[in-house]
Amino acid sequence: MADPGRPSNALADATSRFNGERLTMARQLAGLKKSALAAKIDMSPASVTGWEAGTKFPNRGTVAKLALALGVAPEFFGGGAPTRVTAPHFRSLRSTPQVAQDEAKAYARFAAEIVGLLDKAVEFPELLLPDLTVDADDPSAPEASAREARAFFGAAPGPIQHVVRLVERAGVAVVYSEPRIASIDAYSLHSGTRPIIILNPAKDDYYRQRFDVAHELGHLVMHHDSDPGSKALEDQANRFAAEFLMPADGIRSALPASTAGHGWNRLNDLKEHWGVSLAALLYRARTLGVMSDVSYRNAMIRMSENGWRRAEPGRVSTLEMPSMLPRARESLNDAGIYDEAFLSGAGLPVSLYRTVVSRTPRGEPDVFD
Repeated sequence: MADPGRPSNALADATSRFNGERLTMARQLAGLKKSALAAKIDMSPASVTGWEAGTKFPNRGTVAKLALALGVAPEFFGGGAPTRVTAPHFRSLRSTPQVAQDEAKAYARFAAEIVGLLDKAVEFPELLLPDLTVDADDPSAPEASAREARAFFGAAPGPIQHVVRLVERAGVAVVYSEPRIASIDAYSLHSGTRPIIILNPAKDDYYRQRFDVAHELGHLVMHHDSDPGSKALEDQANRFAAEFLMPADGIRSALPASTAGHGWNRLNDLKEHWGVSLAALLYRARTLGVMSDVSYRNAMIRMSENGWRRAEPGRVSTLEMPSMLPRARESLNDAGIYDEAFLSGAGLPVSLYRTVVSRTPRGEPDVFD
């Protein structure tokens, strides 16, 4: 029988191979500043800074405290450096606290690590994304890139039936973020394994989610080497998504010039046919020159008055669900490899793993415990 007074082999190993980058990742995943973590374990912020920088190393007792405070197993700190990812393509972050931004970035690295582990255990689709890097000086570049992307993926004329399935078949991992960081909209990144699109779990809207996925696909194929976050890049991704989901040649003649008369009825029919929001259709009508700026502004005022800027009416209530990672988890479970066993030795939190591999924004029930 093991001596309860002695540290476990896992704890001793984690102490001897302590990686400060993994402490940073775990702290940010927990949404804590260094000072807050220091207070939780009754240590100084300078100590936390030293551990994360690799200039100091915690003893076994402190590693155990860190693991307990951050909700990870001690061996989590003994792993290698976290999976490298590119800077995420966030949208406007002016009102988002830095701690939430850090948490979202850490979650992206965690998701990339999970994707890497699953990629070694099951067979994922081959990564097949076109390189459509845009020329910033070409005003028609995003639309041209969207048309090239549709041709690359073999999309038939008309609506794309399942956007999430399309990008997953191309080898892109699609996951939901934690509800705690739902203040940050959908974002995307390239990792050392494969690209990842992270969806906002609070945006429970089929039509807007499809535009989000197309927007992030635009970033992945057009903005490999661009510094993310600029208004120009976000505008390009919006234009890509609009042309990708609503090709000008297929929708221009059907868009109304105003919402007068039967205009709203026509927009509602187009919404269901193309699987996009009323807001996206109005944006499309204006950018294609079908609707004047005055008519567009009047329509948006009406949208606000009806509360449709927050929640639009629509016939489809179920979201397009990711399946690549959930199926991988199910395959492992069917083979008798359950979540705890699969993560054994990595120290990764099981609850967060289940969020990453979930089909729904509310997470999967723990049916395999």
